[in-house]
Amino acid sequence: MKTKKILAIDPGSENSAFMLCLGNEPLSLGIVPNIVLLYKLEHREEFFPDTEIFLIEKVEGYGMPVGKTVFETVFWSGRFVQAWGRGFKQIPRRDIKLHFCGSPRGKDSNIRQCLIDRFGVPGTKKNPNPITYHIKKDLWQTFALIIFYLETLKLEEI
Repeated sequence: MKTKKILAIDPGSENSAFMLCLGNEPLSLGIVPNIVLLYKLEHREEFFPDTEIFLIEKVEGYGMPVGKTVFETVFWSGRFVQAWGRGFKQIPRRDIKLHFCGSPRGKDSNIRQCLIDRFGVPGTKKNPNPITYHIKKDLWQTFALIIFYLETLKLEEI
């Protein structure tokens, strides 16, 4: 089976993390202002050529009041999907937590540690880990989306 290029986005209210991988190997990643990411998605053949899978973290409500930043994040998520203009998969944060932590109470730090346990510490400039070296902050969540897809959702396509 051919390895596919996968683009994952962890949307935010002002900045969003993105990661483009070939399988689980990062090709391009960053945390950029939303308007910059929107531009890249609108010009996907230049920035994300031959990408077959588009994943985005789904914002879900849990019955608690939310603030302005959550609504801004939802707004940008919609713009990103519209700019992509073709198939996508929304993955709820709860599914990621259950997959990596076995509990919906898992935290970002737990997911990060699970990924480090699987793929190794990022390393140093002199001795970088080829998979995790440039991953930091919200990029861990984009990587978690990709690994979740590879380990669970991809099986549904076979």
